[in-house]
Amino acid sequence: MDRRIYGGGSAVTSLVLFLLFFFSSSSASALSKNTNPSSGSGQINSNSVLVALLDSRYTELSELVEKALLLQTLEEAVGRHNITIFAPRNEALERDLDPEFKRFLLEPGNLKSLQTLLMFHIIPTRVGSDQWPSEESGRVKHVTLANDHLHLIKGDGKKTVDSAEIIRPDDLTRPDGLIHGIERLLIPRSVQEDFNRRRSLRSISAVLPEGAPEVDPRTNRLKKKPAPVPAGSPPALPIQSAMAPGPSLAPAPAPGPGGKHHHFDGEAQVKDFIHTLLHYGGYNEMADILVNLTSLATEMGRLVSEGYVLTVLAPNDEAMAKLTTDQLSEPGAPEQIVYYHIIPEYQTEESMYNSVRRFGKVRFDTLRFPHKVAAKEADGSVKFGDGERSAYLFDPDIYTDGRISVQGVDGVLFPEVEETVESVKKSVKKVVQPRRGKLLEVACRMLGALGKDTSYLSKCR
Repeated sequence: MDRRIYGGGSAVTSLVLFLLFFFSSSSASALSKNTNPSSGSGQINSNSVLVALLDSRYTELSELVEKALLLQTLEEAVGRHNITIFAPRNEALERDLDPEFKRFLLEPGNLKSLQTLLMFHIIPTRVGSDQWPSEESGRVKHVTLANDHLHLIKGDGKKTVDSAEIIRPDDLTRPDGLIHGIERLLIPRSVQEDFNRRRSLRSISAVLPEGAPEVDPRTNRLKKKPAPVPAGSPPALPIQSAMAPGPSLAPAPAPGPGGKHHHFDGEAQVKDFIHTLLHYGGYNEMADILVNLTSLATEMGRLVSEGYVLTVLAPNDEAMAKLTTDQLSEPGAPEQIVYYHIIPEYQTEESMYNSVRRFGKVRFDTLRFPHKVAAKEADGSVKFGDGERSAYLFDPDIYTDGRISVQGVDGVLFPEVEETVESVKKSVKKVVQPRRGKLLEVACRMLGALGKDTSYLSKCR
């Protein structure tokens, strides 16, 4: 039986034509993508600027690119952009570069720094020598592949990129980019900071040495380690032991609540209180002695870092001006004067005034051992010392941070001179007759009783 469908021929024909057009357009687009030389498929045309770089006179730069494993990254960049490469001459990388810095770049752990350095020489924009900014327009900033900035400058008839002169403009030109030869290597700030940090060993954490374990002779067992020192606790040794001369190896910083490592930063605190003295006014001489004439600022910072607290009785400039040349000419005289003005306690105006009000006369220890400074209440304030060598608390609480306290006084203090009066004892000489022997005495008595010659008696007297 013959079956026919009437009226459906035109619809089938339209469907067939639509499918043919869809597949043909898809094939054409795929073909165009595959034949595009600047596609990001990872296949670079032989006429690419990247191939020209690898085969150029810039062999040192090419070797660094290969060692930095940047070929694939640059292929993708060339596929997306028309790039400009600033290539340093070989001499800039061979002889002119610091050997220590080159060794730093080639270390496996510094691969990121090497990649950043090389990508800093490439900008994702085509800038030929004819497109360089003029002297009137000033410098033009461009973003590099390292997400940093380069500045193109023209002045005195020279084209420069940052501080490097263009010695071979448009040295190699390709459809997808060009290469300018420059006189020296460009170093971004981030790489320079990494190198400085590595060179100064700031990124290397030091391990404190530990002594050999001790054995208890009574039990033949290892002694228990001492309990860890809680943060903020006072140091175990007296401050006299901390100031004693010893090896140059710095001790470990004391535990404390301040700082990112929970240690006391004595150097920063001493620097802060010296700046406060200078801004306060009238105490420039004291600050000059601490910083320039002596090394007391460094020593105070070390003591505070080890957990000690200090109170400084700072004489003002008028008091320091009264010092004579004889008082300062002796070796170590400035240090001894300042030592006598530093109390190894944390005292404020309130605490010192309460002490002298309650106990009358108080004697504070100083860093000038074994001398002490006396304090008492006078005229509603605190008076240090006695007689002409006394000083009043003049500017209280100039600086107080919980570790260092600075109290201004109106005089320079000196320790009391102990006058030893030698009493001359008169020695009375007592003449003692020699004692005669018992046998001689008995013989004399016998001779006397018998009435013998008197010459014998004279010997017995």
